[in-house]
Amino acid sequence: MGTLSDSPSLGSLPGGQSTRRRGTKLTQAIYLATLNELAETSFEELSFDRIAIRAGAGKASLYRRWSTPEELLLEALTDPSAGFGTPRPPDTGSVRSDLISTFRSFARVLDQPHGRALRPLMTQRPRYPELFAEIRRLLVEPRLEVVMTILRAGAERGEVAPEAVRPRIAAVGPRLLIAEHMDSGALTKAEIEAVVTEILLPLVSARPTILRD
Repeated sequence: MGTLSDSPSLGSLPGGQSTRRRGTKLTQAIYLATLNELAETSFEELSFDRIAIRAGAGKASLYRRWSTPEELLLEALTDPSAGFGTPRPPDTGSVRSDLISTFRSFARVLDQPHGRALRPLMTQRPRYPELFAEIRRLLVEPRLEVVMTILRAGAERGEVAPEAVRPRIAAVGPRLLIAEHMDSGALTKAEIEAVVTEILLPLVSARPTILRD
């Protein structure tokens, strides 16, 4: 195999002409290559050499911009186009509708490169605690805050018991969806609605406080 050059990758145009990918297009290609590489292999195998080959990019350009594959991975995962971006809570006026909308978006992500890239990372969590701390800060906590926002709004409308507005309860839905996805693959709308209707709503619904002896 020939040595990869440091020049931007080449793409084909009609008529056999070539164009060099630069700037945003090249960066996005590198991000997607990183996520797809991880989704298909493991974090231990993730390297600038393999990413460069998949992206059709010069590997020296990766070394100049990112110190480690981990740094590149975190940037790719948080990118608005290739990765998860910044989540925003829906505002339908109903806890049920808000949760279904949020979880349907989350379920779609699990089938995309950035969602699939998280699966090999999950299995290696004990080996890379610092990486997981960053993933939690950058990806997990903002999404739990979306669910918390939905629950707070529901509590203000009287749909949600105030004592149910807790991070541990907010995490139940995403964890169930991840488990279901790992067991059966793509999640259907009916399965997502069942998680909300049969599990989450009974768990958070406003109800009289149970008296204790």
